[in-house]
Amino acid sequence: MNLSLGQLFLIYLRVGAFTFGGGYAMIPVFERELVERHHLMATDEFYDALAICQSLPGPLAVNFAVYSGLRLRGVKGALMTTLGVTIPSFFFILLIAMLLFNYVEHPIVVAFFQGVRLSVVALMLVAGGKLMIRYRSYFGVAMMLIAFTLIIVVGLHPALVILLAGLGGYLYMTIRVVNSDEPA
Repeated sequence: MNLSLGQLFLIYLRVGAFTFGGGYAMIPVFERELVERHHLMATDEFYDALAICQSLPGPLAVNFAVYSGLRLRGVKGALMTTLGVTIPSFFFILLIAMLLFNYVEHPIVVAFFQGVRLSVVALMLVAGGKLMIRYRSYFGVAMMLIAFTLIIVVGLHPALVILLAGLGGYLYMTIRVVNSDEPA
């Protein structure tokens, strides 16, 4: 399905406006819109794009919007998807700064944001669970545990862990190909 730039903008605007919690909370919504609903990406392509965007500096949602928009509709697509996903945040932050700043300690505002935080955790768990199901293997579980240990226990910077994991994945696939005598 080939969507117009306006339709692409509206998809990303909707995701940006109705998903709280940043890029990780947006993953299941992006997947539903791009893979399941509009069939703009295959599942494998979506998760490959996600892996690339997660390993780049900057906000995941913006990285993903630029990458997917560029892939779907070129530079104009990247501009539309990036504007679509960022405009809602800009206005929400502006609104919060103008209106809620004086009421940040009000019990209703505190309770609202506590509920939002809990829903964000749920969305992140859904995204993590889908990734775990998708990439479940002994190697994947081992890489996850090693990465967790290196970040939480050892205290390595996540960027270094991402680079090491990429190197580990490359070595693993190289060894698999050499041992199976099949092309990668």
